Amino acid sequence: MKAEVIAAAVKPDRIASTCDAWTPTASKPDLTITAHLTTEDLQLKVFNHFGGDLEYYGQLVTLNECVYRSMERSRYVLLNDIDQIIMPYKHDNLVSLMNTLEPQHPNVGAFFIEEHIFPCKHFEPSRKFHFPRWEKVPGVNILEHIYRQEPDRSVYHQYKMIVKPKSIEQTSVHEVLKKFGELYKVPPDVCRMIHLRSGLQGFLNVEELNEDKRLWDFQEKLIPNVDKALKRAGMIPAEEQNKL
Repeated sequence: MKAEVIAAAVKPDRIASTCDAWTPTASKPDLTITAHLTTEDLQLKVFNHFGGDLEYYGQLVTLNECVYRSMERSRYVLLNDIDQIIMPYKHDNLVSLMNTLEPQHPNVGAFFIEEHIFPCKHFEPSRKFHFPRWEKVPGVNILEHIYRQEPDRSVYHQYKMIVKPKSIEQTSVHEVLKKFGELYKVPPDVCRMIHLRSGLQGFLNVEELNEDKRLWDFQEKLIPNVDKALKRAGMIPAEEQNKL
């Protein structure tokens, strides 16, 4: 089965699309909802066989196809998963971030963004973003998770990338295999990847995590846009829709 690409245009002449690398399998049924919200024309079927191998190799096909397809239309492409957010911390958006990084590193073809896990077991205590209208929607409310796990850099640590398509000959999921430009690891205080999932260092108490409310800076735009998408998909109860 051909892996699908979910593209999110940021600005056509600067940063074009997110190549979301996944193949729909039974292990990720909720992705059908995200796909439906992204485009009404996307027909997605869950494939029940060979989940692990198909998913990984499907990612490789999707990522490389996206890079080559974007060479003539995109200056930069984000290579990240659907549950990961490449988040600038010193800029209001990705365009401003790249406008800063590009002059500083003109020969770089791939900017590596460090993964930072926000464990889904810990919730923001006030529950100010726990909306009843979202309760039955599958998935994770990203605004409710503000505790960030410090990466263990003594072991292999994952990155995702912002790449110049014309500088890439071949990529994998977490690194570039063949390239024409240089590589640069973006400092985490400038930009980091927010990844909401289970922790990789066992269960850590809130006191062992870092409070990070960066996502809240976008709440005024994020919440109404999510409401609009969920309403269009018929995923908000009628009685709650009248309150929007």
